Amino acid sequence: MTTTQRNVSEQQARQVAEAARESEWRKPSFGKELFLGRFRLDLIDPWPTEQPRPDADEFLAKLQQFAGTEIDGARIERDARIPDEVFQGLARLGAFGMKIDKEYGGLGLTNLHYCRALTLVGSANAAIGALLSAHQSIGVPQPLKIFGSPAQKKAFLPRLAAGEVSAFLLTEPDVGSDPARLGTTAEPVEGGYRLNGVKLWATNGTVATLLVVMARVPGKGITAFVVEGDAEGITVERRNEFLGLRGLENSVTRFHDVFVPEENVIGGLGKGLKIALTTLNTGRLSLPAMCVSAGKRSLAIAREWSAERVQWGRPVGQHEAVAKKIAFIAATTYAMESMLDLCCMIADDDRNDIRIEAALVKLFASEMAWQVADEVVQIRGGRGYEKSDSLSARGERPTEVEQLLRDLRINRIFEGSTEIMHLLIAREAVDAHLSVAGDIIDPSVSLARKGRAAARAGGFYAKWLPTLAVGKGQAPSAYGEFGPLAGHLRYVERASRKLARSTFYAMSRWQGKLERKQGFLGRIVDIGAELFAMSAVCVRAHAEREHRPEGRELADLFCRQARLRADALFDALWENTDALDVTAAKRVLEGRYTFLEDGVVHPASDLAWVAAWQPGAATVEDVRRRIPQAEA
Repeated sequence: MTTTQRNVSEQQARQVAEAARESEWRKPSFGKELFLGRFRLDLIDPWPTEQPRPDADEFLAKLQQFAGTEIDGARIERDARIPDEVFQGLARLGAFGMKIDKEYGGLGLTNLHYCRALTLVGSANAAIGALLSAHQSIGVPQPLKIFGSPAQKKAFLPRLAAGEVSAFLLTEPDVGSDPARLGTTAEPVEGGYRLNGVKLWATNGTVATLLVVMARVPGKGITAFVVEGDAEGITVERRNEFLGLRGLENSVTRFHDVFVPEENVIGGLGKGLKIALTTLNTGRLSLPAMCVSAGKRSLAIAREWSAERVQWGRPVGQHEAVAKKIAFIAATTYAMESMLDLCCMIADDDRNDIRIEAALVKLFASEMAWQVADEVVQIRGGRGYEKSDSLSARGERPTEVEQLLRDLRINRIFEGSTEIMHLLIAREAVDAHLSVAGDIIDPSVSLARKGRAAARAGGFYAKWLPTLAVGKGQAPSAYGEFGPLAGHLRYVERASRKLARSTFYAMSRWQGKLERKQGFLGRIVDIGAELFAMSAVCVRAHAEREHRPEGRELADLFCRQARLRADALFDALWENTDALDVTAAKRVLEGRYTFLEDGVVHPASDLAWVAAWQPGAATVEDVRRRIPQAEA
C-alpha cells in the first residue's frame, strides 16, 4: 500500500464518501419526511398489498421441506462447513437464483419472497442464510441487475442462477468503512486491467467462482469489476474463523497481476462506490431477514421452555421477571417482521425511495435481535449457555440458544456497523438542512457563497419551522380509524416534530461541529428507528385486524415499550456524558489510566494489530474450495 493511500485526510475521506452518495430524491420517502417532522402516514398506509405469486409459494414450500430434512444445522456447526450436498440441493431448487430474473434462469422473486426464503433457511442454519444473502444481495447478481450491461447479464447471470457462487470484495486489511484509502489497484493494460491487492473478509470468498472486486483505477477512481474466481493470479490465502456463523466460507484473497477484460467493468470507471451503496439500498434487507428468523426461533424456545419449566411452584413464564423478557421478545419480533415486510413491499412496488427505511430496519433489527437472543439465553439459564450437543448428550432437547447469540453478533457489524449506520442515516436525516444551509457552516466556503446560502436558508426555515409547532398528533380524535392504536400514532406525529426541532437546534448550536457529535446523532437516528417501527406495527395490525386481531395486542405492547425507549433517548439528547466520555477516552489513549491494567496477565505478542500486506505473488497455499456441480 502506498504512502498516499495510508495518509488520506479526514476531509478527503469525507469527499470520497459524499461523491459516492446518492444525493437525489426522485421518489417520496417516509423516513426522510419523518426526520423533517412530517409524519407522512399516507406513504405506508394502507398496508401494501402482497401480489400473488404461486411460483414463489411453491418454491418456499420446497425450500422448507429441504431445510427441514436435508440441512443438519448441528453438523454444520460441529464441522464448521456446509456440506457439498447442501450446496447442490440449494442449486437444484434454484436458491442461488432467487433474485435473478427468469430470463436469465433465475426465479425472479420479489424482495418480500426473497427475504422470507432467507428467514426460512436461516432458521435451519444462519451460515446458509449468510451464504445466499452475500451471493445475491451484494454479490454479482444485484450489481449486474441494476448496473450491468446486457452482455454482462447474459454472460454471468445464468451461471449464478444455476448454482455458481459469487462474492463481494471491498474490505482490505487496513481499509474498512473508509474506502478513500483503498489499496487494490487496476492498472490499464491492452484489452483490460491488471489487478493487484489483497482483500479481507470476503464472505463466500473460498467457494466463489465469480467476484465483484472494488479496485482503484489511476485517474478514474474506485471501480467495480466482475472477476472470474479461478483467474490466474488469484490466491485464496486463508479461510477466516469467527465467533459465530461457523459454516461461513470467508476468505483473505490475493490478486497478483490478475487480468480482467475491459468488458467486465460494471457501470463505468469510477462508479464503484456508488454501485456498492446503491446495491445496499435493498441489499440491506437480507440481514434483517436473518434477525427475524432468530426472533421467531427465540420466541418459540422461550414460550415452550417457560411454560414447562417450574420453579418456586409455578412455570417460570408466570414470574414477572421472566414474563417481561417474554413480552419483549414477542413484541420486538413482531416489530422486526413488520418493518421488514413493509420495506420489502414498498421496494417491490417501487413507489418510494427506501434508502433510509432499509438502513433503519437493518440498524434496528441487528441491535434488537441481539437483545432478544441475550434474553432467551437468560430465560434458559445454565442451559442457555450450554451447547446443544452437550444438552443432547444427557438426554435433553438440543436447543441452540448460545449459537443464536454467537451467530447474531456479527449483524451489528455486517454491511455497515451500528456506528457507521448511525452516521449514514444521520447524513440523510440532515440532508435538507445541508442543502440549504450547508455553505453557511462550511469553513472553506467564500463569504459570497455564505451570503447566498443564508438567503436560501432564511426562506426555507421561514416556511418550515412554523410547521413544527402544532400538528395532527395534538388532536384527541386524530387517527381514530386505528382504534386502540390511535394514541400511539399521535405520539409518533408529535415525536417526529420534536425530533426535527431537536435536529434544527443542534445544527444552530454546533453548526459544522455537529458531524463530530456522534452520540447526539446516534440518538436522533435511534429515535427515528423507534418511530418507524411504531408506525409499521400500527399500520400492519390495523390492516390485519379482521383475520388476525391479536396483532393489535402485540402492536400496542411494542408501542408502549418503544415509547419508553424513545422518551429516554429524547432526554439523553441534552443530558448525557458525551463530552466527559470523549475526554476520558483521550486520557485512556494517552496512558493516564494504565494502572487499571495491572494485576492480570497480558499475553506477549509482537504481531501488529493490523497485518500489513505487500504486493506480489502469494507465498502460501491456495485454500479455495470448489463445489462439484449438482446433477440435474
